[in-house]
Amino acid sequence: MVKVGQVRQVNVKPGRPGEVGLPKAPVAVLRVSAAGAEGDYNRYRAVDLKGDPDQALLLVTEDLLAQLNREGWPVRPGDLGENLTVTGIDESDLAAGVRLASGAVRLELTRPCKPCSELYTLSYVGPERGPAFLKATTGRRGWYAKVLAPGEIHPAASIAVER
Repeated sequence: MVKVGQVRQVNVKPGRPGEVGLPKAPVAVLRVSAAGAEGDYNRYRAVDLKGDPDQALLLVTEDLLAQLNREGWPVRPGDLGENLTVTGIDESDLAAGVRLASGAVRLELTRPCKPCSELYTLSYVGPERGPAFLKATTGRRGWYAKVLAPGEIHPAASIAVER
């Protein structure tokens, strides 16, 4: 079964000394390769995981953002460090092994992203609310994906999910 959603926003954050990778800012086009998103730096993936291609991109659904907003967390696209924010796709549609396609780009979800203390740097979280936000995002911080076919992903493009 194929379900089609839409890319709401594509996001990157270049590596800058002393800065964490959150939030990521929207860009006009996301160029992706097996190494990840061009112009994006993810310290955890680059240093701790030594460039693991199974974590090339991070995808978050608007469904997830809406859930967190209903719980009082004013999360916006890019805040969780995702490269792709998609709409029209439910969290329940996603799991390891699910494949997605947008234009020429083909992705395969590999594993859920675990929350980390870098989320404390978000303006509405901070050190006091940090532990509560980590708990709120446990099992709900998006999905890592490997790139099966490179290319460009544009906001408002369709994105198909195949189970």
